Amino acid sequence: MKAVVLDRQNEIEIRDVPAPRALGANDVRIRIHTVGICGSDVHYFQHGRIGPYVVETPMILGHEASGTILELGSDVTHLAVGDRVCMEPGIPNPNSRASKLGIYNVDPDVQFWATPPVDGCLMNEVVHPASFTFKLPDNVSFAEGAMVEPFAIGMQAATKAKIKPGDTVVVIGAGTIGLMTALAALAGGAARAIVSDMSTEKLAIAARYPGVIPCNVRETSLVEKVAEVTSGWGADVVFECSGSPRVFADLMTCACPGGAVVLVGIPIDPVPFDVAAAQAKELRFETIFRYANMYDRAIDLIGSGKVDLKPLVSRTYKFEEAVEAFERASAGHPTDVKLQITFGDI
Repeated sequence: MKAVVLDRQNEIEIRDVPAPRALGANDVRIRIHTVGICGSDVHYFQHGRIGPYVVETPMILGHEASGTILELGSDVTHLAVGDRVCMEPGIPNPNSRASKLGIYNVDPDVQFWATPPVDGCLMNEVVHPASFTFKLPDNVSFAEGAMVEPFAIGMQAATKAKIKPGDTVVVIGAGTIGLMTALAALAGGAARAIVSDMSTEKLAIAARYPGVIPCNVRETSLVEKVAEVTSGWGADVVFECSGSPRVFADLMTCACPGGAVVLVGIPIDPVPFDVAAAQAKELRFETIFRYANMYDRAIDLIGSGKVDLKPLVSRTYKFEEAVEAFERASAGHPTDVKLQITFGDI
C-alpha cells in the first residue's frame, strides 16, 4: 500500500510500503480517511529529530487520524465493521507501573505513531488496538475526528488546571495547541480566555470564538492586558503553549495569588526560573505531556456542539498532494492552523 515516508531530513515521498501487521484478537483494521499534519511531523521533516528521538531509518509520518473500521479481531465487541473512528496514537505497556497508575502517557515504553523508530499512520490502512480506537458520533466529521488528538492535549491541560466556573485564564501562544487549550478551558467553565501571540492572523482566528480576548504582544503588553481584564488581580490560570523561553518572565506576573501555571509548550533548551516570584504568590505548577484518558471526553465535547473545531482546518490536501502539504506546513503560513491530508473526497 501507499504511505508518506520521511527518508531523511528534508526528504519526503509517497511510496509503496508493506501491509500492516497481522490482525490480533484485540485489534481492528482501519481504512484511513483523514490525517492532520502536526508540528512534530514538520519538525522531523525539517530537522530529522526532536530531542532524543532521531530519524535514523525511513519513517511513515502522521499520528492525528480518523477512518473506518474494515475488520475486527475475534475478541472485539464494542466496535463494528463500518464504524467511523479516530485513534489514540500512543500505545503504552499495559503492565507498566505508569499504566496501572493511570498516567500511561508518561510510560517510558509507550509506542507512539510517527515517533522514531515507530511508523505513523499516513498510509491506506492500519492495524490498531481496539481499546485505543474510538467511535465518532454521527455529527462529528472525519476532519474533526482527526483533530481529537491535538484537542486531547488541550483537554489534559484544562483538566490538570482544575478550572472553576467563571475563571479567567491566559493562553500564551495561538498556534494549534494554544487554541485547543483555550477552547478546552472555555468548555470547562472559564468565563474568558486571554490569548496572546505575535501573529495578527492567528489572533483573528482565535477572536472568532466567544469568550476569547486576543492580545497582540507586538502592540500590547500581556501583563497590562491581564491587569486591565482582571482589575489588577491576575488570571486564575496561565497556560504556556508557545514553548518560547522569552515568555517565562510574564508567567508568574500574569497569574493571580494562589493561581496556577500550566506548562504545555516544550522549550528546546532549559529555561531560567524565578522560584522566589512563584513562592511569593504560592502558585501551583502543572506540566503536560500528551494526555491520558482524554479521548472519550474530547469526543463527547465535540459531539455535544460545545466545541467547534471546524474553523481550525485551514486546508485539506488529497493524499497524492501530501508532499505539497508538508512543504506548505514547513513554510509556516500565518493564516494556517491545521492542515490535513485525506484519502477520501475533499
